[in-house]
Amino acid sequence: MVSRFGVFSSNRQDHCLEGFQSNDYKKIFPRVEMTMFKQALISLMLLLILPLSAMALPAITCHCFTDRAYDPTHPEAADSYFLATTQNTFFATVFSTEKKMIVKKKQQGTLMDDLWIAYWAAEKSDSSPESLLQARGAKKNWSEVFGQLGLSREILGANVSSAVKSQAPDERLAQLVVDDLFTRFRLLPEVERADLRMQGVSNPEMILATLVAAKTKQSAGQIYLEVTGGLKTWGAKIDEAKIDMSEIQKEISALLNI
Repeated sequence: MVSRFGVFSSNRQDHCLEGFQSNDYKKIFPRVEMTMFKQALISLMLLLILPLSAMALPAITCHCFTDRAYDPTHPEAADSYFLATTQNTFFATVFSTEKKMIVKKKQQGTLMDDLWIAYWAAEKSDSSPESLLQARGAKKNWSEVFGQLGLSREILGANVSSAVKSQAPDERLAQLVVDDLFTRFRLLPEVERADLRMQGVSNPEMILATLVAAKTKQSAGQIYLEVTGGLKTWGAKIDEAKIDMSEIQKEISALLNI
């Protein structure tokens, strides 16, 4: 039997019961057999131990989606899934990793912003993404981690370097990482990206808007405004663009020209 405090051996159980090894217990419980008494005592110990064990378990974040297809009668139902799977596929493709790793990390409580920054920084340094994630856990923010790495402005780029110097929030650093990837793969003009960021676009929204724009004659900015303005949902825009979400890997590969 295991608890957060250690292991209870059979000796420990026997010690707990040693006061009842004589026939004295029969005087107290004349109708109770020893085996029944032991079972009752062990059950009581389990009731006391299991809540403590549950408290010691790490927090798990569920990233399961019940709605994964566009339904015109509930056009917004699968939007969260569309945004998440598009971002995960984009991430896995640009960093040559597996989507199941991303899902597993999220379930373990790792933030997507941290994944963006760790994998991008690993490309710029001799460190692994995992070691960088561990370093982030020991620091106040990513700017402190970058300071420890000692990467030059030339390596980081002007935007990320300035953000690190000013102790920008992790969310902002993650946005700059995605912006850098957009520049690398020539996905959106810098002016259009900057305008989207000014409007408050998130990383998954920018990636999905760019994918839809590549399949239609609309700009990413127009698509984002339609969705945030309540005129359309992400699912509706995907449906209009005739994007097959079951083939999202092919769609992202085509977008990145990989």
